[in-house]
Amino acid sequence: MPRSKEIQEQMRTKVIEIYQSGKGYKAISKALGLQRTTVRAIIHKWQKHGTVVNLPRSGRPTKITPRAQRQLIREATKDPRTTSKELQASLASIKVSVHDSTIRKRLGKNGLHGRFPRRKPLLSKKNIMARLNFAKKHLNDCQDFWENTLWTDETKVELFGRCVSRYIWRKSNTAFQKKNIIPTVKYCGGSVMVWGCFAASGPGRLAVIDGTMNSTVYQKNPEGECPAICSSTQAEAILGAAAGQ
Repeated sequence: MPRSKEIQEQMRTKVIEIYQSGKGYKAISKALGLQRTTVRAIIHKWQKHGTVVNLPRSGRPTKITPRAQRQLIREATKDPRTTSKELQASLASIKVSVHDSTIRKRLGKNGLHGRFPRRKPLLSKKNIMARLNFAKKHLNDCQDFWENTLWTDETKVELFGRCVSRYIWRKSNTAFQKKNIIPTVKYCGGSVMVWGCFAASGPGRLAVIDGTMNSTVYQKNPEGECPAICSSTQAEAILGAAAGQ
């Protein structure tokens, strides 16, 4: 049996207005071109609930119990790389059978969304402390200092593209938490190492590095790779400092 067409709220309001003026079901039905049973249902609803707007409907009961939901959130938070298929199997162990898309939706409603993990350099505690100390040391340096600073770094370009990584479950603003990132390590095989730099005047050119980056390679960097603001002497001094000389 096809579903009947829903009567618009404006029409339902009109039914009540005419009813309050003293008209009966038959007269209202004839005036508005509605079925008498429809008029009666609208009036009965208004008498019972005091409104003609659509009331909340119960809908289909959820198959994920409160216990199952707690288990989902606990497992996805503990191991963000757990897949929805793995979570589906976990729920099956407590006799809750749902589609994996249902699991993704339920996690999303609880703030856990599927995201690609960010890639960040793998830092030791020593690296972290060195960076923090550098930031504190130069916190109040003047603008001239930064305009005469050359920033250098090296990176690898993978020859066959990045490795495929699967989604992780995480909440907003947690992208860079340790458990939500993929640590990257320098000097791996199957890649080309490049060196680059930039200063306040702009970026320098990339230099391809043969072999492993060390202090000797740093100091052999061509002057032409540095931005125009840096003189040869400045570049040598900065490169020497960066190489630990």
